[in-house]
Amino acid sequence: MPHITHVLTPEALRMLEAVHRLGSLAAAARELGLVPSALTYRVRQLEDALDVLLLDRSSRQARLTEAGHELLREGQRLLADLEAVAHRVKRVATGWEPHFTLAVDGVISRSTVMELCEAFYAQDPPTRLKIREEALSGTLEALTSGQADLALGVAQESLTLPGFQSMLLGSLDFIFAVAPQHALAQAAEPLSDALLRQHRAVAVADSVQRGSAQTVGLLGGQDVLTVPNMMAKLEAQLHGLGAGFLPSYLVRSYQASGRLVVKQVERPTRVARISCAWRQEHASGAAPTGRALQWWLAQLQSPVTRQALLNLPQAL
Repeated sequence: MPHITHVLTPEALRMLEAVHRLGSLAAAARELGLVPSALTYRVRQLEDALDVLLLDRSSRQARLTEAGHELLREGQRLLADLEAVAHRVKRVATGWEPHFTLAVDGVISRSTVMELCEAFYAQDPPTRLKIREEALSGTLEALTSGQADLALGVAQESLTLPGFQSMLLGSLDFIFAVAPQHALAQAAEPLSDALLRQHRAVAVADSVQRGSAQTVGLLGGQDVLTVPNMMAKLEAQLHGLGAGFLPSYLVRSYQASGRLVVKQVERPTRVARISCAWRQEHASGAAPTGRALQWWLAQLQSPVTRQALLNLPQAL
């Protein structure tokens, strides 16, 4: 019987993932560049070493048993850990992170982010950038769960989580707006909560994967149209599908052209304090901050950059 350490390899885990994903030993063998008999032999070797059945052979398709699913779940975690180790080693050797992920909330200016990406690439770094679109508490979760290296648009001024730091980008005003054809456009001001509750609200879905989703500006019992991001919320309100609060910078041009009507409401004006956040890696035993993170944090030191990220007017 082969020893488990000889057969439980990254290649074996990738082989099992291919069988599960394709549902066929023959298809998995083709993808992996093996003959089916070789793949079958390797699966049996893995089963013998673990002394469990990984494939349900009573089915015409290649289906994993419960033990197979568990091995696949844990194997994917191990592969991710191995990749993370490789990234850390490369970062120690070169100073640059091989991959750098930005979690960007919908209130952040996409054009400013792209301008920063352009400037970053001008340094000719050996780092691949990835941008994740997030919303509400999902922006911070992407960082704390290890899926992002820098979060832009965290809706809180500071973090109390150990191992993380934050910087205030600025304050963002949200104003209540509706399309001119919406029933509330002609309603007397200020609009009461009782009146707003009678009309559909448009809300951005929280991208958080674990825990409770956050809601902002909604009233109990109110009908809600949920959309994936801030630009979809703007489009929905332009079409009169609902009402709600929007960042003031998104409303300006549409208000000027008559496509949105700003309404005063009884509730207090909403002002959100927006931050960026990152993992602090100067703790004892931790690797030094990578050069990609250093570059992005250096850009965020500029008040002009912080204002541009929130579409705030430049001070004269």
